[in-house]
Amino acid sequence: MHTFFRENKGRIAAVSGLLTVILCACKSSLPLATIPEGGYFAYRVAPQAQAQGDPDRGFEYLIYGDYVGNGIPYEVYQKLVGGQPDSVLMREGVNARVSYGNTVFENAAGMQVISGNCFTCHASRLNGEVVLGLGNSFSDYTRSSKRKIGVLNWMVRKKYGKDSPEWASYEEQARWFASVGAAVKMDNPGINPAFRVEEGAIRYRNPADLRFQPDPNFDLSKASIGTDVPPLWHVAKKEALYYNGMGRGDFTKLLMQACLLGIHDSSSARGVQQSFSDVVAWLRALQPPSYPGALNAQLVREGQTVFETHCKKCHGSYGEQATYPNKLVPLDEIGTDPAYALYAMASPVNEWYNNSWFAKSTPYAESRPSPAYMAPPLDGIWATAPFLHNGSVPTLEALLDSRLRPTYWERNFEDDSYDLARIGWPYVEKNNGRGRYTYDTTLPGYGNGGHTFGDSLSGRERLALIEYLKAL
Repeated sequence: MHTFFRENKGRIAAVSGLLTVILCACKSSLPLATIPEGGYFAYRVAPQAQAQGDPDRGFEYLIYGDYVGNGIPYEVYQKLVGGQPDSVLMREGVNARVSYGNTVFENAAGMQVISGNCFTCHASRLNGEVVLGLGNSFSDYTRSSKRKIGVLNWMVRKKYGKDSPEWASYEEQARWFASVGAAVKMDNPGINPAFRVEEGAIRYRNPADLRFQPDPNFDLSKASIGTDVPPLWHVAKKEALYYNGMGRGDFTKLLMQACLLGIHDSSSARGVQQSFSDVVAWLRALQPPSYPGALNAQLVREGQTVFETHCKKCHGSYGEQATYPNKLVPLDEIGTDPAYALYAMASPVNEWYNNSWFAKSTPYAESRPSPAYMAPPLDGIWATAPFLHNGSVPTLEALLDSRLRPTYWERNFEDDSYDLARIGWPYVEKNNGRGRYTYDTTLPGYGNGGHTFGDSLSGRERLALIEYLKAL
C-alpha cells in the first residue's frame, strides 16, 4: 500500500466513515441542494455564471497559442525528434511541421520554443482517425521521466552555453520540468497524471504572484493517483469540473492550469485567462462523434425506456429536451474506488489554490473537493473507453455487467481499432499484473468495483441499453 494511504489512514477512515456528516456540514459553504434519491442523498451543484467568448478564436488559440508559457528550444527539439507533419490540425508555418499535440511559439524572452498543447491529453486516435476532445488513453506514464529531463537539460546547455540568454530563458522551464518530473509516475498504463502534474507545478510557485520560489510550499506524497481523461464536449453541460466536482467557479481559470507548466508569473497568467474565455466558448460548441455503425431502432427504443427508468436521475436526459442534473453521488452509494476523491480532499493543492491568484483575483475560482463523484453526461459515451474515473473497465459491456470485468487486462497501445460489439478497447485478460501495458485493478486507487447498477438488468435490457447509449 502506498505511503500516502499509510500516513493518512486515520484521516481517510474519518472521511469515509463520516461521509454524510461531512457533506451536510459543508452545506453552509457549498452551493449544493440535497436531493433524496431512492433512499440515499445526491447533491446537485448550483449553476455557475461563465464568461462568453468566440469559439473560432478559441480554437485558434488552442492550436497556436502560448498558454503553456515556455518550453524546449525548438532547435533542440528538431535535433531530437526531427519533423512530424501535422496532418490533423493542418496548421501553417512552423507548426505545420510538428505533431498536433505540440505547438511552437515565441516565449516571453523572444525565443522560439515548443511545448505540448491541450490536445496532448485531449485528443485521441480512434479507428484510424484523431478525435479532438476525446481523452487520450494511449499515454504511458509508468516510467520515470527524470533521466530524459536530465539529458534534455544537458543538450540545451551544450548547445547554447550556461551563460547564454537561451539557457537563461530555458532554465526556469527546467525547474518546472524537474518539479513535475518528480511527481509524475503512474502505476497503470493509459492513466493521466493531471492532478499530480498540478501538485508538481505549484510546489515551487508563490501562490500570490505565481513566481518561482526556492523553497517548496509542501512535500510531495509518494502516492500515484491518476485518472482516465474525460471528453471535453462534456464541459458544455457541467457546473463543476473534474471527477469529484472540485473545480468550482470560473471555467477559464479552471481550464487554463496547463499554464503552470511554464508561465512566468500572474501577469502572464492574466493574458492566458482572458484568451480562455474564447477557449471555453469552443468547448461549449464541441460535439461528440457519432456512432459509426448501424443501430437497431427497436433496441434503441427499448433501451431508452431502460435508461429513463434506471439511469436518467443521475446522468440526465437526451434529445431535444436534454437535461443534466450535475449531481455528486457519495462514495458509499456509487461504490467505485474512493482513493482519488479522498486523495484530492487531503491534497495540499486545495489550500494553495484557494489562497492563490486563481481564487484571490477576479473572476473567482476555487478547489472544493468532496467525498463523492459526479455522475457524468453520457454524450458520445460509445467512444470514451476505458470506463470509470480511473479507466479500470475496458468496455461498456463490462461496465454494465460487473461480472465481466477483468482483474488484469492488457490492450495493444499501437492499435486504435475499437471493439464496436462490446463498445471499448479490445483486450486480453491476464493472470497477473506483469507486463508494461497490463492494467492491474488490485493496485490502490485502480479498483474496478462499484457502479453495479447494470447487474440487476436482464440480458435483453442490458443489450437494449447499450444500443441506446450508442445513439447519444
